[in-house]
Amino acid sequence: MVSPAGQLRLLPWAGQDGKPSYLAGDGTGYLSRLADNMESAQLGLAGELLQEAACVLEGRQWTQGELHLLAVQLADALTNVHRIAVSRGKRLPTPADDDPDAADDLEDEEDE
Repeated sequence: MVSPAGQLRLLPWAGQDGKPSYLAGDGTGYLSRLADNMESAQLGLAGELLQEAACVLEGRQWTQGELHLLAVQLADALTNVHRIAVSRGKRLPTPADDDPDAADDLEDEEDE
């Protein structure tokens, strides 16, 4: 079964060779709950890393190695957050009034 929006779920981890992993289901199974928990942990770690980055940058006393490590960690966190956003965005239902052509037609009718 596919999600209500008719999309496969992009999982918050990569498969073999870094390829994306997808899940078909109704969102209530074991793998869905595991993915939800992993997304929650990834978002929490990203938030903690943002606070750490603010502290490091605020102190204005860092080594080149510290900045490099911070950049690597921030890039990893951003990759995870981006994957979560894409996954969640694709599972959102498309609003009926999302058609820009339909909006133009309504404006034309109101002008008459």
